[in-house]
Amino acid sequence: MKVTILGSGTSTGVPQVGCTCPVCTSTDPHDKRLRCSGLVETEEGVRILIDCGPDFREQGLRMERFAPIDAVLITHEHYDHVGGLDDLRPFCAFGDIPVYGEQYTLDRLKQRMPYCFTPHLYPGVPHIPLLSVVPGSPFRVESPEGQGVDVLPFRVMHGRLPIVGYRIGRMAWITDMTTLPDEVYPLLEGLDLLVMNALRPEPHRTHQSLSEALLQAERIHARETCLVHMSHQMGLHREVDNTLPPHVCLAYDGMVHILP
Repeated sequence: MKVTILGSGTSTGVPQVGCTCPVCTSTDPHDKRLRCSGLVETEEGVRILIDCGPDFREQGLRMERFAPIDAVLITHEHYDHVGGLDDLRPFCAFGDIPVYGEQYTLDRLKQRMPYCFTPHLYPGVPHIPLLSVVPGSPFRVESPEGQGVDVLPFRVMHGRLPIVGYRIGRMAWITDMTTLPDEVYPLLEGLDLLVMNALRPEPHRTHQSLSEALLQAERIHARETCLVHMSHQMGLHREVDNTLPPHVCLAYDGMVHILP
């Protein structure tokens, strides 16, 4: 399995507009963070996008190849995670792209993008049928060739807002988390890769701080943990990354993980 970090930044992206801090003015490409998203490619040829934020057009241009996307997994309705769904249009040349999320989230997408879900679609809109998921109930994503992979959605708490994380094989993706319910931890055993949010060193009401993320990484104990959804307040990549424990790293845009 190949996991590519398309975007490692929080809702404002990095650099943040109008900011002249050392991170936002850094020339190190590791400090340029598009909004958070990932691409999972299985050995069977299934390609899954996790979240589709407002930077997706640029992320699509940076992809190694233009190829079908077999599914989009949405963690929650916030704009930095869904604002790029209209930019799936070019990929719909390969066929419809099912979008998976909790029913609450799908209902909000219908309100924001009603032109994509009317009985008579005008030419050019993305064909993105919506499919509801339930935390704890696995489902299967298949390619047009019939190859498939099982996906397990699980509950994540974003402050007081319930959202969704996803496990695919021995990889799990968690974003915008403050806490996990106790019953979720057994679902995360035996991971080779955990992609998980860490906003900044200071505490935040609805996102993990760096220290909180490190405690979660220790408890979940994946073979490797990769931290995403970072603001400019996280600090310079080269400085912070060097302080992290073994098998924990800061993500950067374009980072690739090859899982055994």
